Amino acid sequence: MVRCHTAGGRLHRRAGQNEAVSAIAVRLRGLPLPARWAIVGATSAGVIGAIVGLVIGLRVYAPTAPFAVVELGLPAAIVGGALGLAAGVIVTVGRRIKRDGTRPG
Repeated sequence: MVRCHTAGGRLHRRAGQNEAVSAIAVRLRGLPLPARWAIVGATSAGVIGAIVGLVIGLRVYAPTAPFAVVELGLPAAIVGGALGLAAGVIVTVGRRIKRDGTRPG
């Protein structure tokens, strides 16, 4: 729990800080860049795909909306993870080229 002192010496929790989110951020920082970007890409694209699937499913036929969530969310997560991984690899290689002044290989 993140705490800070007030003028009266009492401890209180800072607004907008969450232990679970902080723990996730710490774990992500420990991963290599391509893995981090793959996780972020898969999560964000998956959530967007699931929301779109829910909206489409509710508009077309409400009883099957959960299936539309999976049908759009899962492929979106896979594509988002692959694009995030590719972008992370490109950035990593670019940083190594810039740092070393040579091309890999």
